[in-house]
Amino acid sequence: MKRALVIVDHGSRRPEANAALEEIAKQVQGLLPDVLVQFAHMEIAGPSIREAVDACVAQGATDITVHPYFLAPGNHSTQDIPRQVEEAIAAHPGLATRITEPLGPHPDLAQLVRKRVDESTS
Repeated sequence: MKRALVIVDHGSRRPEANAALEEIAKQVQGLLPDVLVQFAHMEIAGPSIREAVDACVAQGATDITVHPYFLAPGNHSTQDIPRQVEEAIAAHPGLATRITEPLGPHPDLAQLVRKRVDESTS
């Protein structure tokens, strides 16, 4: 079983916003060397969720975890992304998939906020 992770954000018209997701995907890939890590944007920019899932399958993935790169469990992470994932996996029978919870609230995020505040005052 080859595992993959697709990290999904909203997508933006601003290239630097989209590049931030690509960078986090690279960082996560470094933390998970045995997992194929892809990124996707829910809308506006590519790659789409379907394109990312297709890329994972093309590289041999049989088990895909999708992570909504959002802070709260809003409509995008609880409705839109699951719908788009279902549409994407329809072309790949037998593919195991799951969707994680979004990022927060989480104690690590609180520590990150504290770190950013400390950085701004130094």
